Amino acid sequence: MSAGDSQDISGLLRAWSQGDQAALARLIPLVETELRRIATRYLKRGRPDPALQTTALLDEAYARLIDLKQADWQDRAHFFGVSARVMRSILVDYARARRSAKRGGGARPVPLEDALAVCRERSADMVAVHEALNALAKVDARKSEVVELRFFGGLSVEEAAGVLRVSPQTVMRDWRLAKAWLWRELGREAAR
Repeated sequence: MSAGDSQDISGLLRAWSQGDQAALARLIPLVETELRRIATRYLKRGRPDPALQTTALLDEAYARLIDLKQADWQDRAHFFGVSARVMRSILVDYARARRSAKRGGGARPVPLEDALAVCRERSADMVAVHEALNALAKVDARKSEVVELRFFGGLSVEEAAGVLRVSPQTVMRDWRLAKAWLWRELGREAAR
């Protein structure tokens, strides 16, 4: 994305924040590719589920973003950071609904030895990651935001620094510490 596109997006976001619906119509084609990339990244990192497609995630994210009341979009990076947070929320809601489905939620019976083999793998589901990020946010909110912006939102170190209004060095330090903290927490969860 060129610097001109980034400035166009930031200007359109500000206009949309001020109630210009025509700005929203011009904004969507400029952000669609990046939002699709974020959605695809989320779906690849979570457990594959054929019932949940990138387009469905994008549609729900658009609906929630448009419904945000009085969003004060600062710039392109802020918008994509919030978009990543919205997509994460959608996927967590979906995962919780599937988890709480009665009588196995349509799951096929699996032999015990196969189930034990799967349980040994270190695959963290979306709810576990969400809960770990929430626990991290209670300890250090900024580190949680760095993970969300970098890992899920796909923002660069510089873009995340701009959103959080800290130096790139602070983002890198927070990123390293947050990854170590989350790795430990998810390891504990997997051991349970």
